[in-house]
Amino acid sequence: MSQYASRLGRRSPSAAPRLRLLRRPRRVAMLSVHTSPLHQPGTGDAGGMNVYIVELAQRLAALGIEVEIFTRATAGDLPPTVPLAPGVLVRHVDAGPYEGLAKEELPAQLCAFTHGVMQAWAGHRPGYYDLVHSHYWLSGHVGWLAAQRWGVPLVHAMHTMAKVKNASLAAGDRPEPAARVIGETQIVAAADRLIANTDEEAAELARHYDADPGSVAVVHPGVNLERFRPADGRAAARARLGLPADALIPLFAGRIQPLKAPDVLLRAVAVLLDGRPELRSKILVPVVGGPSGSGLAKPEGLQKLAARLGIADVVRFRPPVGQEQLADWFRAASLLVMPSYSESFGLVAIEAQASGTPVLAASVGGLPVAVRDGETGFLVDGHEPADYARVLARFADDQALTARMGDAAARHARSFGWDAAAAATADVYTAAIQSYRRRVRSHHG
Repeated sequence: MSQYASRLGRRSPSAAPRLRLLRRPRRVAMLSVHTSPLHQPGTGDAGGMNVYIVELAQRLAALGIEVEIFTRATAGDLPPTVPLAPGVLVRHVDAGPYEGLAKEELPAQLCAFTHGVMQAWAGHRPGYYDLVHSHYWLSGHVGWLAAQRWGVPLVHAMHTMAKVKNASLAAGDRPEPAARVIGETQIVAAADRLIANTDEEAAELARHYDADPGSVAVVHPGVNLERFRPADGRAAARARLGLPADALIPLFAGRIQPLKAPDVLLRAVAVLLDGRPELRSKILVPVVGGPSGSGLAKPEGLQKLAARLGIADVVRFRPPVGQEQLADWFRAASLLVMPSYSESFGLVAIEAQASGTPVLAASVGGLPVAVRDGETGFLVDGHEPADYARVLARFADDQALTARMGDAAARHARSFGWDAAAAATADVYTAAIQSYRRRVRSHHG
């Protein structure tokens, strides 16, 4: 166990019942400033964090903890509140222009967003929210102010960190600004509890941001095991999607931006076909997702790269799809390829494995936790296309490898259910409330 995983991150079995005897929050204000839980993952800035917030909120509500998610209104005709599920309410906050506001421009709107959050709170009786749970640094700043104003604890999840991203930038990608680094440092100091996805992320919080290891809890994200499952198998999924039954299909699924490195997959396919031209008629490379972040500067850049590499005939670009259809893409693929430069966890790696599909991923961030190297997929050090091409060749040469690793992947993913993640998060909330009360008592004592 990592020295940085808190007592909550990896509880002893006897500790959990004791924590549950302490008071859990009745109602949590969850903050997601820059991306709405109602948005389609894979579009704009919507991705794994959206899935995380939706699934976590629904499972917390099932445990009896009501969740209200505050997010920025991105259209003028949105209702002020939208029930997402029993016990989960999405609140749209007016902050800045509805359309065309880049994530980089959002810090200037935090004042307006905080005002909207405070207005919603002012309409309630005192003590309406028991705790604030903020996601990503922009929300953390609003959460810091709200928690102080309401006299409740702040729990924060970074999801990604500027210092970590800047240490492993893709070529041509923009570094995160100094304002974000300062903001994250302030939030770490202010939060009563920090939730990290993995032991490595917990260690990074301590190393880069001087987080108190005792205030960091490690809670692995989950996967919706009802939606992402092997179901009726690869052949049926390929038939539904109109894909060739016997092709090697390495899939990229996610936001198209330098950080996610879809170009590494395309370059690897070009290397593979240079050395093995006979595979050209037997390979199909779907890229499922839309341009995002710094990828928006050249939205057609990946299509042009495929043409330059001479592989446009084997690459298929598809827009982002809903979760049900995404599960079918995972089932249809021979493997999911994730050559990312940085991933706090890599939720799609677990989703693909739960669907019975192995994963080829860069050995970064949380991916070594998500993928068991050599058993449920392969991890590659670095981003050299030839290294990825070698693994693709193994799948091309061993038809049974996908099925063999896919079975192990599905078994591995079953330990990542959302119910366990929600129960662990509820315990973090309970501990945050306890430590907050102790702090208040000692301050007044």
